[in-house]
Amino acid sequence: MDKKAKKKGKLKQKLTDKYRLVVLNENTFEERFSLKLSRLNVFVLGGVLSFLLILVTTFIITFTPIKEYIPGYSSTELKIKATKLAFQTDSLKRKLDIINDYTKALQPILNGEIEPEIIDSAAFSLGKVEIKDSLLHATREDSIFREKIESQDRFPIQNNADTNVEIVFFAPLNGIISQSFDPNTKHLAVDITAPKNAPVKATADGTVIFSGWTTETGYVLILKHDHDYMSVYKHNGNLLKQQGDFVKSGEVIASVGSTGELSTGPHLHFELWSGGYAVNPTNLIDFR
Repeated sequence: MDKKAKKKGKLKQKLTDKYRLVVLNENTFEERFSLKLSRLNVFVLGGVLSFLLILVTTFIITFTPIKEYIPGYSSTELKIKATKLAFQTDSLKRKLDIINDYTKALQPILNGEIEPEIIDSAAFSLGKVEIKDSLLHATREDSIFREKIESQDRFPIQNNADTNVEIVFFAPLNGIISQSFDPNTKHLAVDITAPKNAPVKATADGTVIFSGWTTETGYVLILKHDHDYMSVYKHNGNLLKQQGDFVKSGEVIASVGSTGELSTGPHLHFELWSGGYAVNPTNLIDFR
């Protein structure tokens, strides 16, 4: 017991022993400053200063913009901006997917891969499928209506297409037709020869839905017109309009060229489409 009491007494004495911190003038040894300290005072003072330092640091980080420089911290404003950017990115991705799908749908037209539809007319007789009314439970009115439809030409790809349209088309180029519209050879256009760099004009008011390059048909431009009409201009030398541009009838949109693997000389390959079907341009346009 005495040893433990002596150790405690010595520890207490060490903590409470006073020490003097004196600051002297090096030349005159004059006392400038003195401070009485003990180990206990030093520990207490150090703890208080550490607590104040932690308190001040926490206050600065919490209530000042310096917190934004801490790795891993994100403010509410930054979170809001990040959320908005995420929504905008998603919207742009959806729009891009729509444009890609639309472009893929136009590729058969651009590459000339459209197969002529089966035409059950006198000029293109491929046979008819007979349907028994008894199997369809068709009424007399249904039969009469079907016979009326079957007696008409359902495809405007033929040369006798209806010319009573509510839109007026003009010749896109002044030149000579070197190859006419011929569904039998799958040439669903007219080729117009003209000098290189001659101006190619819009056949009617419309919006550019494609303006770019393809391997087989070179520089291609497609216009979307009213009443579900589209005009296609292939083998151009230069394109003067971009996708999304609105053009007026007769406005110069490209120049005559001979671009693409299928071109044999300066000319314009001009196609006209209505409701997804090829139309003979000479039925609607006077090229003379």
